[in-house]
Amino acid sequence: MIRFLQQDNRVVKALFVVIIAAASVSMVVYLIPGLTGQGAVSAGTYAVVYPNWYSKFFSSGEAISQEKVSMQARQQLQQRNPQYASNPMIVSLFEQQVGQQMVQQQILLAEAAKLGISANSDDVKQFLHEGQAGQVLFPNGKFIGQEQYAAMIASRFDMSVDDFEESVRHDITIQRLRAYVTAGLTVSPKEARDQYLKNGTKIKFEYAVISTDDIRKSINPSDADLEAFFKKNASRYANAVPEERTISYFAFTPNDVPGGVQQPTQQEIEAYYNAHKAEYSVPEQAKSRHILIQVAQGADAKTDAAAKAKAEGILKQIQSGGNFADLAKKNSDDPGSKDSGGELGFAQRGHMVPEFDNAIFTQKIGDTKIVKTQYGYHIVQVEERNAAHAQSLSEVLPTIQATLIRQKSTAAQDAYAKALTSEAIKNGLDKTAAAHHLQVVTTPPVNGSGVIPALPDGSQLISRAFAAKPTDPPQSAPTGEGFAVFQVKSVIPAHAPAFADWKSHVADDYRNEQVPALMSQKTAELAAKAKAENDLAKAAKEVGASMKTSDLVDQTGQVPELGAVGQVAPQLFQMTPGTITGPINAGRTGVVAKLVDKQQPSDSDIAKNLDQTRDQILEQKRQEAFEIFANSIITDYKKNNRVRINAKTQSPLAGE
Repeated sequence: MIRFLQQDNRVVKALFVVIIAAASVSMVVYLIPGLTGQGAVSAGTYAVVYPNWYSKFFSSGEAISQEKVSMQARQQLQQRNPQYASNPMIVSLFEQQVGQQMVQQQILLAEAAKLGISANSDDVKQFLHEGQAGQVLFPNGKFIGQEQYAAMIASRFDMSVDDFEESVRHDITIQRLRAYVTAGLTVSPKEARDQYLKNGTKIKFEYAVISTDDIRKSINPSDADLEAFFKKNASRYANAVPEERTISYFAFTPNDVPGGVQQPTQQEIEAYYNAHKAEYSVPEQAKSRHILIQVAQGADAKTDAAAKAKAEGILKQIQSGGNFADLAKKNSDDPGSKDSGGELGFAQRGHMVPEFDNAIFTQKIGDTKIVKTQYGYHIVQVEERNAAHAQSLSEVLPTIQATLIRQKSTAAQDAYAKALTSEAIKNGLDKTAAAHHLQVVTTPPVNGSGVIPALPDGSQLISRAFAAKPTDPPQSAPTGEGFAVFQVKSVIPAHAPAFADWKSHVADDYRNEQVPALMSQKTAELAAKAKAENDLAKAAKEVGASMKTSDLVDQTGQVPELGAVGQVAPQLFQMTPGTITGPINAGRTGVVAKLVDKQQPSDSDIAKNLDQTRDQILEQKRQEAFEIFANSIITDYKKNNRVRINAKTQSPLAGE
C-alpha cells in the first residue's frame, strides 16, 4: 500500500495521546520521580489522591481504581511493546509506571479545579471535530455514526465511548492548566535572533585524530608489571571466574512423543472456527489505482491551478481511450505506485486519507475522477470492491488445521515432559532415559550465559539450572525443539583465577587503566605543537595522528571519530577561521581541530525564520515551566502525605 495515501499514523497517535495525556504532560510524568506514599487503601483501588489537606479527615479523596490502571497499562503496552503483553512480570512493572502517571494526572486535575479550570462535554465535542481527530470522525464534515465511532474506540483503545471522552476532557483540562501557568512567558526578538543564528551557523574544519586503539597498542607492559597489577587489584579478580555448573540431561523432540501428534477432528475444527469467527471477518475493501499530480501544501493559486489543469488534461486522455497505466508511469508524482501503473491494490475503509477514502468507496466501479487531497490532485479509478464478509470454513481450513496441530503438539510435548520428569524423580535420570530409548548427556562446566551446543536452545535449561541446587529433584525445560529433563550435578563457585590463566584479561585491564591519562597527555602535546607551529597537519604527522576534514555542519551535525559537534566541541562555533582548538576529549578519540570555514545565516534568513524560532523557544520555555510547576505541586502532595498508594500494587510479584 502506498504509504503517503494511507491514513497517517499520527491520526491514531493523536487520538491515543488524549488517553495518556498530551506530550507536555507525558513529559512531566516521565521526568518526575515516582510517588512513594503508601497506606491503607481498599482492595480494588490503586491509589487515592486528597485534593485538600482536610480531605483525608472526610474520606473525600479521588480514587484511582486498579481496574483502570490495568486497562491503560494493557492499552499502552499493546501499542508500544505488544511482544511483552503476555509477560506477567513486565505487565506488573508497566502497571506501576502507568499507575504513577494516573496519580500525577489526578493531582494536576485537582490543582486545575482549585483554579477554576475545567473542560465540559462541549469542549470535548469541539476537540473531536478539529484537526486529525476530526478527519477521522467527521470526514467531509459528516459524522461517521455513533455505532462506528464506538466500534473504533473499542477496537483501537479497548475503551467505552464514555471513558474515552472522559480522557479527552481530562487532557483538555490539563492543557488549559498548562496554558494558565505559562501565560506570562515571552521570547524577545533578540533571543529568537540569537538562537536562530546559533542553530543556523555552519562550520567546516580540519581535525587530527588520536584513537584509543592506537594508544592501547603503544602500551606494552612486562609480565612483572602485569603480575604487580594483578596483586594490587586482587579484589577486582576475587570472583573473576563466574560460577559454573555441570548439568546432566536427556532431551526429546516432537518425533519422540509416543503416538505422535493426533490430527484434529472435523468437530474440533468446526468448534475452533465458531469460537474465532471474529478473526475471520474481512472488512469492506476497494481496489483502485491513481495518478498523482503533487501540489505542496500552502502552494500559491497559480501553482495549484497549473496542477489541476494538468490533472484535467490527463483525465481527458483517459476518457478518450488513453492507457491509464502508461499515463501513470509517465506523469504520476507517486514514486511508490507509478512504476506499477498507479496500482494501489486493495485498501480497507478508513486506511486512506479521508478524501481519497471517500472516493474509492463511493465512485462507481470503472469510473475515473479527479480528487483533491492534501497531497495534490489524484486521477482515481476504482477497479473492484469487496463487501465486508466472513471467510468460510473452507477458506480458513488449512490455517485452523495448522493451529490445532501446533496446539496438540505443544500439549503432547508438555504432557510427555511432565510424565518423564515424574518418572525421573522416582527412578533417576539414567533409568528413565534408558526406558524411553533416550540418552543422558552431562555438560562440561557451563556458566550462566553459556550455551549447550547439542540443544537448539539451551537458555531456559541453563537459567533454571542456575536457580536449582544439586540436591533438587529433576525438572524440565523447553529446548526450542522439544524438552529436556535435567538435574544439576555439580557447582563450581565463582573464584579468583590464577595469574597465568588470566594474564590476557589482566593485560587488557592494565591497558584500559593507562589509556585515559596517555590519551589526554598525547592530545595536549598535539594541541601545543599545532599552536606553536601554527600547522595542525605537521603536528599531527609528528605525533602519529591522522588528519581528516569535516563536511559543512551545524550544531546537530555528526562528524566521524568526533561525534555530535555541538555537544563534543561547541567551542568551534565561536572561533574564527584559521584558529586551532585545544585538546578535545571525544571519548574513544582525542581530537585537535582547525576551523576552515564558517557560514552564518543572512539577515534576510533570520528575519524570515524569526517567528518560527520564537515559537520553538516559547514552547520549550512553556514545557520547562510547566514541568517545574507540576514537580512542585506533586512534591507538595508527597510531603504532606496527600496520596495513598495501595502497597500491594508496588511489588512485581504482587498477587503471586
